[in-house]
Amino acid sequence: MSASGGVRVPWGPALLAAIASVSWAFLAMVGIAALGLHLIGADGAGALGPMAAAATVLAVGGSVTPSGDVGVFGLEGAQARAAIDIAPLGVSLVGALLLGWLFVRSLRGAGAVIGRAELAARAGLVALLFLLLLAGLTWVGNDTVTIDGATLVRRGLGTEQAEHDLLSRLPEQLGDIADIGGGLLPDRLSDLVGAKASVGFTVAPGRSLLGGLVWVVAVLLLALLASRRTPLPPGGQALHRTVRPAVSALCGVLVLAVGAGLVAGVYAAIGDDHPGLVLGSALLGTVNGVWIGVPLGLFVPWYGRASGALRHVLPDPVDDLLAGPGGERLTVGRLAELDGRVWLLVVASVLLMLAAGVLTAARTPVAGSRPSPAGNSRPSPAEDSRPSPVAGSRPFAFAGWCALRLGVVTALALPLLVGLTQVSAGASLSVLGFDAFGAGIELYGNAALALALGAGWGAVAGAAGALAAWATGAAGRRAVALARQPEEGEGGPRGPGGGGPRGPSGGRGA
Repeated sequence: MSASGGVRVPWGPALLAAIASVSWAFLAMVGIAALGLHLIGADGAGALGPMAAAATVLAVGGSVTPSGDVGVFGLEGAQARAAIDIAPLGVSLVGALLLGWLFVRSLRGAGAVIGRAELAARAGLVALLFLLLLAGLTWVGNDTVTIDGATLVRRGLGTEQAEHDLLSRLPEQLGDIADIGGGLLPDRLSDLVGAKASVGFTVAPGRSLLGGLVWVVAVLLLALLASRRTPLPPGGQALHRTVRPAVSALCGVLVLAVGAGLVAGVYAAIGDDHPGLVLGSALLGTVNGVWIGVPLGLFVPWYGRASGALRHVLPDPVDDLLAGPGGERLTVGRLAELDGRVWLLVVASVLLMLAAGVLTAARTPVAGSRPSPAGNSRPSPAEDSRPSPVAGSRPFAFAGWCALRLGVVTALALPLLVGLTQVSAGASLSVLGFDAFGAGIELYGNAALALALGAGWGAVAGAAGALAAWATGAAGRRAVALARQPEEGEGGPRGPGGGGPRGPSGGRGA
């Protein structure tokens, strides 16, 4: 099979690159999942291997269904299935970063332009191998664990003491329900404390493979849009200077925010009585928490409720605000009424967007209109004569283009974060290491308002960052060669280093 222009698709190198990309991504995801589950003590109820496989499947859009003798815990049908619907985005992000990075690096030997057939072949091989390995995990991620009712109370207590201990904590967990029934509930507790249930969890192959396909295609597409040094097919050169600077900037600051969250988790673990639990939770859930916090800090409202033991896994003061029986509106203002330090979340989110604006401006080519810092020589007449694809010769025009591009990217990104981090779980029983009953969390954001606010914040941050970069001489200074080539090709010769079919390294074209 030949690529456009008669160049054959290098099937051998493409297959080796796909094997390396997919293998390293799955090794990292399974490793992070296993370490996180072990640190939080999930492997105390069952085998770690199947649980890590099931968590990895959940992380890439799969579905896991518990089954077995769960009726003794008061759970039926959908109540049990909802127990493990939360995706560990910490596992997802590690896999996405490795898979995307290795994939785009395998494309860079093609030169300045890559053939459509070659790009499709390489992406198709990655997707196919990804689904094959995911199918293996759907076979491994099945197991049966035993949930002991006695684990709901403190260790070392007899049956009567255990019943009394559990009943004494019910008002805290379930409100006034403990007083209902005139003594009927204590009678049921005797059965509950002595109960043992064998619960199985099974990965749904069809839904998991479909979710995995959507996940891997989205990751590869996002990697192509964010990688500034990776060639694109013919006709896509404009993306180098329009879309890629903004996408790479926003992705970079979001990953940086996750890194800061992990550092905070490690710091919190140092002084905690259960450092393993804190570290494990940080590995699996930091991304979830940070990517909820960014839209919240940009004033995107969230709605939710929390009950039972799961309320205590939420950070303060979110746990207090969501403790009501109905759906509660979660905003920065309401949280600040409980803890004034919540306003720091707004400061951090705004600084995050301003950093994305500065990075966008620094990575967007300006050509002859690029400002020259004091002491630097003026651009050559040839450079001055080149038409700029971005800004002409005025900083406000440059700021306008940066505002438009970052505004569009952020308008798409914030609803995506809201969708990825929403939670709807009735965790009365979990087979991945959390045992509780009468517990649940529901948390979701306003996607439509996230789109509008994302457009506004992105435009403001893009304009402010561009003006700051222009004033300091940083505008366009970090633009890569591929982003400059189209403008050079308009008035200069084609060939190595230009806008023609061969790249700066003289590599193979399309």
